[in-house]
Amino acid sequence: MFEDIPVDVSPMYEGERIRAANMFVELAGPKSMGAELVQVEENVEDGKIEVIGPELDAMHEGDIHPLGIQIEIQGEHLEKELEGVIERRTHELCNYVKGFMHLNQRDAIWCRVSKEALAAGFKLEHLGKTLSILFKEEFPLIESIAVTILTDPAMVEEFVSNAKEEYQTRDARARELSDEDVDVFYGCVMCQSFAPTHVCVVTPDRTALCGAINWFDCRAAAKMDPEGPIFEVEKGDLLDDVKGEYTNVNSVVTERSQGTVERVFLHSVFEYPHTSCGCFEAVAFYIPELDGIGIVDRDFRGETPLGIPFSAMAGQCSGGKQVEGFTGLSLEYMRSPKFLQADGGFERIVWLPKEIKDSVEEYIPENMKDKIPTEEDGSTLKEIRSFLEEKGHPIMERMETTTTETPEEEVTIEETSEEWGELETEGMQMAPMAYAPELTMPSSGGVKIIFKNAKIYAEKVIIKKK
Repeated sequence: MFEDIPVDVSPMYEGERIRAANMFVELAGPKSMGAELVQVEENVEDGKIEVIGPELDAMHEGDIHPLGIQIEIQGEHLEKELEGVIERRTHELCNYVKGFMHLNQRDAIWCRVSKEALAAGFKLEHLGKTLSILFKEEFPLIESIAVTILTDPAMVEEFVSNAKEEYQTRDARARELSDEDVDVFYGCVMCQSFAPTHVCVVTPDRTALCGAINWFDCRAAAKMDPEGPIFEVEKGDLLDDVKGEYTNVNSVVTERSQGTVERVFLHSVFEYPHTSCGCFEAVAFYIPELDGIGIVDRDFRGETPLGIPFSAMAGQCSGGKQVEGFTGLSLEYMRSPKFLQADGGFERIVWLPKEIKDSVEEYIPENMKDKIPTEEDGSTLKEIRSFLEEKGHPIMERMETTTTETPEEEVTIEETSEEWGELETEGMQMAPMAYAPELTMPSSGGVKIIFKNAKIYAEKVIIKKK
């Protein structure tokens, strides 16, 4: 089947990471541009593979090039609503190719080619042939397929623009429904090769974290491939309509996460937030000093108010982890009326990049539009707090109310070892910054400190030896 492909093609290579030291070139990603798009068309020339722009053998080691992956499909029973589902599998199928790494989705794709693959004679033409074969094998409904790989900058730029318009059309359709209108949600475990305990729960009000799959896409995928990575999830009894907790959703997540995650709140970053994969478009993160929530997406290049960039934050909560105070999300979810509703929705948002704010402006309540700062209004906690006070952001009243109603509790820890002499806490009353099932603190002198099911409230902890 893959006799003409100079490298191995197998599901065993899913999850392969190509580090900078082993990389020949990078395609698309944060330092360039790119997109992937699958469209149902008429008169598709089956087996047509085309590369427009420089091939790999015309590139130089360390180069970064734009990338467009255009896939046209045709079939008697293919419907347009299947495009998004089939397109999302591009991520999985590209990673079957040894020496080719594909991350993310839509116009956020990030690919790398290894030096070993180039030495074996691998070209982008071979990627196109591989995708052509694998898509027809995975989806028997596809009768004809043509794949075009774009690396010409001007053509990729035009392609990305057209792709974004198509994504917006798909997303708009999904806004017609709400969670209450349906009896079933959908689960997706497509990312478990990278995030073994991640189970994405897709509802009408909460699109997949990657932003590439909505409820309609999942319905079509589950009907087309009942044994595939996307499946029906009966909602079960409603436990909390604000947080978005359901009995059977919890049961399915527990089973599919190998018992690692037992409860999920679909619309909150606190207590039991939705797990995060690594393909998410953005991260919602708690800022304890402001008792508010910030949002950052992978396109933002600067540091967040927590003092770390998106990449570092993503590393903390990706891989299928459930970390209180952090959750991955799609930008489309920010357009949902249930967006983090258990936490206060946009009234709890105290910072986000201007690009995100502009893209969802019409979905921000009118009374909040000028009260949510961006990186242009402040980047430090002091600057952001000043902005919030000046604009009268509701979080300021919330902070004052919390401070007034919650008396300070003094915690005394007695000395239990000669090696340890002082434990101090400073600062105001804090909401929990993070939750950890088990956390081991570094120590010495034969003393080991283990926190289990810990919720940290202290602003500052100082541990000193005598």
